[in-house]
Amino acid sequence: MAADPARRLLTVQPRGFCAGVERAIEVVDRLLEIHGTPLYVRREIVHNRAVVDDFKARGVAFVDELDEVPDGATVVFSAHGIAPEVRLTAERRGLRAIDATCPLVTKVHQEVLRHVDDGRHMLLIGHAGHDEVLGTMGEAPGHITLVTSVADVATLPFGPETPLALATQTTLSVDETRDIAAALRERFPLLVEPAKSDICYATQNRQDAVKTLVGMGIGHLLVVGSTNSSNSRRLCEVAINHGVPATLIDGPADLRAGELAHIPVIGLTAGASAPEHLVQAVVRELEAAGWREEPVVAMQENVRFQLPAELQARPGR
Repeated sequence: MAADPARRLLTVQPRGFCAGVERAIEVVDRLLEIHGTPLYVRREIVHNRAVVDDFKARGVAFVDELDEVPDGATVVFSAHGIAPEVRLTAERRGLRAIDATCPLVTKVHQEVLRHVDDGRHMLLIGHAGHDEVLGTMGEAPGHITLVTSVADVATLPFGPETPLALATQTTLSVDETRDIAAALRERFPLLVEPAKSDICYATQNRQDAVKTLVGMGIGHLLVVGSTNSSNSRRLCEVAINHGVPATLIDGPADLRAGELAHIPVIGLTAGASAPEHLVQAVVRELEAAGWREEPVVAMQENVRFQLPAELQARPGR
């Protein structure tokens, strides 16, 4: 079908892989190249079905816990971070463990430990059961309390003078976190907050990019990402909170172009763990259905993280 000039597909940058996700995927790629299989990954290396399925097809075994990994094997810890007990278990089992935790998640873990050492109880804004939250909570059992909503703030069993500090899951909605933090600040005036927001640069940039699309008059937002990807779901929420319907799709197979036929301007982005080839496949489907792609650059992004020391190239090699 020829593109209709009135039907526009606004594809925004930045989108897709963040530096932490690129690093985690490169860790597994390098290990496959250097050591081959068997190779084990605890939990999903990143929260994207296509990425995980690709690694499974290449022989990587994904496990929920370390008791599924044979003694002496190589195991990768996912980008979301782990509790210290997991690392200790790997050491006791003689596993060769490579930590692919995102450096920005590691920063939150370090903040938690510093505040607890200084005698403060930690309040963590996050989503119960998320891999990142489980890892962060595991840094200070008994000294950290999860806060999932503004409503939770009123039920916290602390007085206004209690020494408290705040940390945040890195993949949350900036707006949602702001409301919870404001409620905590009002109830606990001595609350110590991070000098800089814990929310990851990529999460914030992708949410700001969605707001740019909303300001350009899109009638619907498509977000490429898996349902267990927190930051992808937050992108949908940002659009919905600004009055624009949004749909989370894993890729072109989930696309229902016929249901979007009445919408002249569609926005397209991708969560921080969604590969670009899926975005391009969605673009091709929508172009075939009559929309014309218009790239939108909301901001530039050029962050990169080093690989773990065990995988960095040695001089002269």
